[in-house]
Parts: sequence; C-alpha cells; structure tokens
Amino acid sequence: MAEAQKTIKVEQVASPSRRHHDQRETLIGLGLNKIGRTRDLPDTPSTHGMIRKLRHLVRVVGKAS
Repeated sequence: MAEAQKTIKVEQVASPSRRHHDQRETLIGLGLNKIGRTRDLPDTPSTHGMIRKLRHLVRVVGKAS
C-alpha cells in the first residue's frame, strides 16, 4: 500500500500588491491569492523553495502527516 504523502499547511498573511511579478506568480502557483486563504501543500523541496521565496507574504501554520 502506498505511503501517505506529508503535507504543509500554508496561510497567506500579506498582499501581493506592489510586489514583483514573479512573487505574484509564485503565490498563484501555491494556490493562494487572497489574504487569509490556507492550503495544504505537499512537503517537497520545491514547495519549501516557493515558501522561502515568499516568506514575507506567507506563514506555515502546521505540518500534517
């Protein structure tokens, strides 16, 4: 049986207005586009890189298994 994929819960806490276009595109790639929205994202190195790029706009709420 396949192992369950680990996830990270991420919340957008700041607006992407007056930010670089690539930061806005990264937010959309994460599935976030409004303040207060949360998403459960796969716990992968690429997701960690996207979160690191937007660390001033998002926060990690928690990790789920």
